Amino acid sequence: MSSRSALPSGNDRSSGDHHVSLGASRSDKATSQSSRSLGARCRNSIASCSDEQPHIGNYRLLKTIGKGNFAKVKLARHILTGREVAIKIIDKTQLNPTSLQKVSVLPLQLFEVIETDKTLYLIMEYASGGEVFDYLVSHGRMKEVEARAKFRQIVSAVHYCHTKNIVHRDLKAENLLLDADANIKIADFGFSNEFTLGNKLDTFCGSPPYAAPELFQGKKYDGPEVDVWSLGVILYTLVSGSLPFDGQNLKELRERVLRGKYRVPFYMSTDCEGILRRFLVLNPSKRCTLEQVMKDKWINAGHDGEELKPHIEPVEDYSDPARIEVMVGMGFTPEEIKDSLLNQKYNEVTATYLLLGRKGDEGSEARSASSLSLHSSATGSSSSSTSSSHSKTQRNASTYHRQRRHSDFCEFLTHFNIMSAPLKPDSNLLM
Repeated sequence: MSSRSALPSGNDRSSGDHHVSLGASRSDKATSQSSRSLGARCRNSIASCSDEQPHIGNYRLLKTIGKGNFAKVKLARHILTGREVAIKIIDKTQLNPTSLQKVSVLPLQLFEVIETDKTLYLIMEYASGGEVFDYLVSHGRMKEVEARAKFRQIVSAVHYCHTKNIVHRDLKAENLLLDADANIKIADFGFSNEFTLGNKLDTFCGSPPYAAPELFQGKKYDGPEVDVWSLGVILYTLVSGSLPFDGQNLKELRERVLRGKYRVPFYMSTDCEGILRRFLVLNPSKRCTLEQVMKDKWINAGHDGEELKPHIEPVEDYSDPARIEVMVGMGFTPEEIKDSLLNQKYNEVTATYLLLGRKGDEGSEARSASSLSLHSSATGSSSSSTSSSHSKTQRNASTYHRQRRHSDFCEFLTHFNIMSAPLKPDSNLLM
């Protein structure tokens, strides 16, 4: 593999040897050229040396930002472009072949795939704004105009997944991320699965406070309807800053969900209450569809002439001469650039091209802080309506559901004897 030269940063311009490549650290550093100082790493290995952080391929690993049963997520920086990315590291030894075929990171853009005998590395978009859950804990409920803007994006993203016959099955505030521009990104497709209407799914998973009643009852389901229920819980949470169904334990939570009764805050508009009642319907066959929701009065308020439409995939420009010129300067050949882009190979070439098209990073801490405003014009009074005791209450009410995952839910269902057979996980549960 030929070495690549990175885009110069401000520090690189002032000091010719600010960084040294992993390859150079193993040889004579004095022979390295500053223009090659951030050259390509071995794409199938992670390594570190005394003066550098660990690397995978062309990425410097910075810190762990998420963990699951079979995977972890690392924040990393692409050496050639300086862009921040998230790397999902999946232990292949814990998954069967069918699981690996169904790895999915739909709403977060995928840049590169690196694979070894035991590990799969998915290099994808990093949502630097953090979780919507954390925003709500820190700032309290959103005003409806703010919640509407976010919820429209959420509905659009989930509808897109459903059109691709993918059901998420773990939609919750913790799995809604904000990018640098405060746009919603849906994360954690560890419980997702393909569905076919008429062929029932029988895996019961997800987070209890967001789970549909039919899951608590151990009934089989088509797929989309359980996501629709979860969306109703999310909307309530955005607008009220609390959960519609909660309890001191899972037994109490189950009883409340199966009753389908929840408190409507006095400040909630009639139209918002109306759309909630379309989501939180105990009978899944009478629950609204997302196509119906897209025509709802509340969700389109303030968007005259802009009724929510199904998401259309943007067409990526694979012939940007400016980016290609920069890549040639890095050491890539025009031939390999053309081959990788035309064949949409998720390799270092495609990753570099796509990352060059993204906005530069200005520091994750500053970006995370600025994103907490959600770029909304209506943040002032919403945060003032939330006291410190409210934040503590929400933290306490949500402590257990942040940690309880598939195994706890399965144990709960079995405990109440609502299943006639042991639970079997779907073939693509990755987290």
